[in-house]
Amino acid sequence: MIHLNKRLTKVSEYLNHRKLADIGSDHAYLPIYAIQNQLINTAIAGEVVKGPFLAAQQNTKNYALSDQIEVKLGDGLEVVDETVDVITICGMGGPLIAQIIDEGKSKLTHFPDLILQANIHALPIRENLQKLEYKIEDECIIKEKKHIYEIIVAKKGNMQLTDKEMKFGPILLKNKNELFAEKWNRELESLEKISKQLENHDDQTRYHEINLQIQQIKEVLA
Repeated sequence: MIHLNKRLTKVSEYLNHRKLADIGSDHAYLPIYAIQNQLINTAIAGEVVKGPFLAAQQNTKNYALSDQIEVKLGDGLEVVDETVDVITICGMGGPLIAQIIDEGKSKLTHFPDLILQANIHALPIRENLQKLEYKIEDECIIKEKKHIYEIIVAKKGNMQLTDKEMKFGPILLKNKNELFAEKWNRELESLEKISKQLENHDDQTRYHEINLQIQQIKEVLA
């Protein structure tokens, strides 16, 4: 049996589907684990880089799952077909995940569920989900080693998020837990450093922008 790290284990908890497409699958650990634990029946492991693609092929062979996991070399969602009912994109920055779902929107016309795990900056993901007529069903924050990650789960549906919900997450805002506070306190700290550096700068526009962000975070954490 394969063992996943904490981050991917949490992602796997949202799987209860027929066919998964794991984008940027790396060594295909998530699809292998999901099949071994009967969370899905079959999968596509998509990789754009030759090295991880070959590693994913080797791993599926080693676990005797080549019949159930198709390893595909391709960019973003181009590996997805209409039989896929859930897509996972994990271990990337929010802007890149947002770009992948935007550029691959022609592959989302049958509205597979999306489970997206951002390393940083999840806001662009929420903006694109709203635009693509997806609704956020769940969100969570997890910490592994020193890193804090956000997971967003979305299904077909409409939502109209406020600016605050876009930035902090509609569900995360409702359940402000310790990790939420830790994440945004960290952000606050780095913004306050930038604010200090810009204090006597000629162009005060950026300084005011940063201070507005600081104020918003303080209000949310209050």
